[in-house]
Amino acid sequence: MVMEENLKIFLDDRRTTFLAQEYERLLERESDLEDMKKGDQDIIVLVEEELEEIGKQKNILWKRMEEITKEKDIQEEDCRRVVLEIRAGAGGVEASLFAAELAEMYSRYAEKLGWKFSLIDSSISELGGYKEAIFEIEGQDVCKKMINEGGVHRVQRVPATEKQGRIHTSTVSVAVLPIRKNSKLEINPADIEIEFSRSGGAGGQNVNKVETAVRLIHKPTGLAVRCTSERSQGRNKEKAMEILKSKLENMSSSKSSKEEADARREQIGTADRSEKIRTYNIPQNRITDHRIKKSWSNLEGILGGDLDDLI
Repeated sequence: MVMEENLKIFLDDRRTTFLAQEYERLLERESDLEDMKKGDQDIIVLVEEELEEIGKQKNILWKRMEEITKEKDIQEEDCRRVVLEIRAGAGGVEASLFAAELAEMYSRYAEKLGWKFSLIDSSISELGGYKEAIFEIEGQDVCKKMINEGGVHRVQRVPATEKQGRIHTSTVSVAVLPIRKNSKLEINPADIEIEFSRSGGAGGQNVNKVETAVRLIHKPTGLAVRCTSERSQGRNKEKAMEILKSKLENMSSSKSSKEEADARREQIGTADRSEKIRTYNIPQNRITDHRIKKSWSNLEGILGGDLDDLI
């Protein structure tokens, strides 16, 4: 029973899914061979030889899956901070308003768990929503709980500006980037272009008059990070560098994952999947997570930060 539960964990973990599926294939072959042993005594020696080989392959696969899972647990323990990026997608102003609601949802969830939630940089739409907003979240188990929030969040509702009562669909993209204490990534200073500007917004006269905002551009990749949250240029530069490292590590990880997925696709094929991970249907008071095909009501409570059941 314990083994079956662990196999399900390995199947659900994208890092071990392919190995777990291969393990399942071996289990099926093992079962077929046991049936053959009962029916034909003439081939019993050959069957037992294959069963012995399958047993060796299973042990190798199981050990590797445990190693990968352990590596992941160590990475999560190393991470108590994440960068949360929220960007309005399809839907214009309505998407930006929903982006602000998602930011508030995560802010309230962080407050309930005693996490520190702070704004790093933002771009505001004409009605006060977020075209783009970047936050830093720090606290116990923040990586473990937030890492699967990345993806496209879709909202279906009647906008306040809609006169005919039609339901509109808008999207917001969410990215979660871990910031690890023991990052091994080294960035060549010659690859970084630095720009300084005034932070603007709230924060007092010093923030508005002194060029404390920092924008880093990684020339080889074109990645750019802007930080305005700190009062000093030095702290903003330091924080921007941490975020840039996180983005570069994520790019490297995504490339490895894509290569693994391509190799898997060649062997077992694939089914088309939408980018969206959740739909928030306001008129029907329903939120659906498409990855696990499960729905909840109490949408008001969820948007108010009651995310435990979903996460």
